[in-house]
Amino acid sequence: MSMMRILGDLIALDRTMCSTDYDRAVDYLRQVLPFAVLEYPAACGEHNGWVIPPKWDVSEATITRNGELVYDGRWHPLGVIALSAPFEGRVSREVLKQHLHYDHRYDDSLTYHFRQQFRSWERDWGFCVPKSLYDALEPGDYDVRIATREEPGVLKVLEGTHPGSLPYTIALCANLDHPGVANDGLAGVVVGVEVLRRLRGRPTKYTYKLVLAPGIIGAEYYLGKLPPDERRQILECLCLWMLGSRTGLALQESRGSLSNIEQAMARIMDEKGIPYRRGEFESIIINDEYLWEAYGIPACSLSRMPYPEYHSSRDDISIVSEERLEEAVAVVVDAIGELEATPLVEKRFEGTVCLSNPRYSLYVDPGQVSFGERISDEQHRLRMLQDFLPSLTAPVTVRNLALRFQLSEKSVSDYLWKWEKKGLIGLS
Repeated sequence: MSMMRILGDLIALDRTMCSTDYDRAVDYLRQVLPFAVLEYPAACGEHNGWVIPPKWDVSEATITRNGELVYDGRWHPLGVIALSAPFEGRVSREVLKQHLHYDHRYDDSLTYHFRQQFRSWERDWGFCVPKSLYDALEPGDYDVRIATREEPGVLKVLEGTHPGSLPYTIALCANLDHPGVANDGLAGVVVGVEVLRRLRGRPTKYTYKLVLAPGIIGAEYYLGKLPPDERRQILECLCLWMLGSRTGLALQESRGSLSNIEQAMARIMDEKGIPYRRGEFESIIINDEYLWEAYGIPACSLSRMPYPEYHSSRDDISIVSEERLEEAVAVVVDAIGELEATPLVEKRFEGTVCLSNPRYSLYVDPGQVSFGERISDEQHRLRMLQDFLPSLTAPVTVRNLALRFQLSEKSVSDYLWKWEKKGLIGLS
């Protein structure tokens, strides 16, 4: 099943985070890959102040005047604000306008009103309408009816796993909610699904997990409820956002540019001549990245932000290019191939080792100017590498270290193999 087919089948669903259509998307994707479904019912309570919203479906949403239909909010999944409270009554135009939300960029599109999902204790009723309709409303009274079906919510997260030989996991994440839009959420989902499909049957060192969840709350419950030992095995996370539009690729670094996969993706795109922008953490987009980082997991992102249709009903399948989806898949798969090909460095000591001790003989002496000694650039950089290793807090690839200290991979490998022989690090 192609990426465009999956995207086309899921786009029309009203994938509010706890809803019947979100559940349908979950069931659909389980036919594509053998995902595990992690469920967090409302009964499990708050987590860090976050509250799982009720399961919410709209059965009717109309605005009429003098018996004539003015607006049917069910014509598009964005037509009713997410988690709208039910309402029935006659209101003036002025009161009605207080409950209508429009996209200030375009006259003919709907905006995505999502905030109530994160504040389910404070809900209002409302519609999202085109600005042209908002502006054309005539004075007078309007009859409004919003009927909903609600019950305790169950937050659902899909987890797909490709097992590896090392006790380390690299997570890929995307958002499965965002009702009725194509690029925001779903494009990252189908890219992640395709990456996992291409890894099928391939032996790997790392375990790769694809986590598909509602934005923000989904990541918080997933990470917060994971057993601590399992969470500690997650080395880093790559967030996949909005990868189908015809805008250029953007690579956003993790905090401090610490993840191995971001360095691998940058090298792949540089080597292949793929145009892309690169920015520090939060300089391009901020979504679930900060949640992963809050749990000590470096999180970078690959996206095509910004794109003009963001958070609007214009974000439909017409703006998605299969070629752009494939380009993103290829970058991620090739980066994974690079990670698999370079050794992983794991620290196996604490504190600072006296490397000049004959037991080790690993001390790098770059020379001293005051003694009239010439300091070579390579020796200076190897000394920087030597001084960095005691502060290593997470496993890192040889290639990443070579890039960080502007050394050849051979120089780094040759030096690190000596450390491994002394039992100070592991190389795998």
